[in-house]
Amino acid sequence: MPENGEGSVTALSLTSSTVDEITVIKVDGVLDATTREQFADYLSMTGGDLILDLAGVTFMDSRALGLIVHHWQTSLASGARFALIGVEYSKSKVMWITGLAQRLPLYDTLDDALAAIG
Repeated sequence: MPENGEGSVTALSLTSSTVDEITVIKVDGVLDATTREQFADYLSMTGGDLILDLAGVTFMDSRALGLIVHHWQTSLASGARFALIGVEYSKSKVMWITGLAQRLPLYDTLDDALAAIG
């Protein structure tokens, strides 16, 4: 943690890997208006099959959810595979409030997602 107001705390960390030819993006931190552009830019660099690991998300707002839904819809339209893993109600309440938690492809673990969409 920075001391005396120097430096900054990274609000969002995004890393990617490939598992069974599917891009897996691990999201750690806050998904809100302050990190929306960073998240959107990172998502725009991915193409094809995608799993978003949201286990490290500490908060998500409706703008971030909108980006996720847009990417999901784009994936569906192109025939690509898409899944979300590690989504926690307490940190992503907006998914349940909007009713999207019942529509989005949510899985507990990477293995569950790979078994379902693989």
